[in-house]
Amino acid sequence: SGNYVGYAIEKGKLYLDLDYKVDGNQLNAANHVFIDQFNFWQKVESEEATTLPVRLAVALLKDRRGEIHLDLPVSGDLDDPEFSVVGVVFTILKNLLVKAATAPFKLLAAMLGGGGGEDFSTISFPYGTIGLEELERSKLEKLKEALVQRPALKLEVSGYVDREQDPEGLRRVRLENALRELQFYALKRAGKLPEGATVDAVSLSEEERSLYLKQVYKDADFPKPRNAFGFVKSLPDAEMEKLILANTEAGEEQMQQLADGRAKTVYDYLVQELQMPVERVFLKQDDIYAAPEEGAGGNRVGFGVAID
Repeated sequence: SGNYVGYAIEKGKLYLDLDYKVDGNQLNAANHVFIDQFNFWQKVESEEATTLPVRLAVALLKDRRGEIHLDLPVSGDLDDPEFSVVGVVFTILKNLLVKAATAPFKLLAAMLGGGGGEDFSTISFPYGTIGLEELERSKLEKLKEALVQRPALKLEVSGYVDREQDPEGLRRVRLENALRELQFYALKRAGKLPEGATVDAVSLSEEERSLYLKQVYKDADFPKPRNAFGFVKSLPDAEMEKLILANTEAGEEQMQQLADGRAKTVYDYLVQELQMPVERVFLKQDDIYAAPEEGAGGNRVGFGVAID
């Protein structure tokens, strides 16, 4: 076996529960495989060894009790010369290995009863932000529970941005934060804030927003339109906002900070809030503009899995 998987087997027991039914020439078989306390040993140099991640696949399949449970259904026409029970089983096992390499979190969800539809591989963020929304917190809680069941896995956390949408999102977030901060400190000076209130709890009426927008525009350090006498012109709110946004930096440095902030937010939530062991969670740098998987956006944190 070591020649094919690339590793010698240290220990493990294999149990098979087979249920084969033949109706005419049609075979329907249920193969339940139970592997107990399976461990690889030393690496075996072999030209026949697969390049697929067998150790990672085992770590994904093996639960916290050291058990692997697999159901391998087989059906087919016994008169078909192309049909082979062994061939079908090996195809299923190969597909598991491929999925471990290409979609480990979908495989993990499927093994834990998620039906393969749930994907823990990304956490999404509103454009320009590093704050976790409630739905994403729930996803992280499920991810943590899944990793509790797979103690051999380590989690890699990488932050990303959307090249097209995040710069504008960041500009707008910074403007809204500046407006809320002005309102927050005005309420604080007036003694109108409840104990423990934060800037995030502050809301603005249209009148308040207009008032503080003028203040932000006045304090902003960029060239402003002036009248014939050299004084700063009074502008409609929409024009002031447009100029503030146009002069808010959202370049490479800010995008890197945004990606790093997202990764750190997720890392802190996993380690501090959900109490995941720090030795199992790692921040990992990647190209912040790396293309997302199908169905995901660029404004995200992505995960990878690794083993020792």
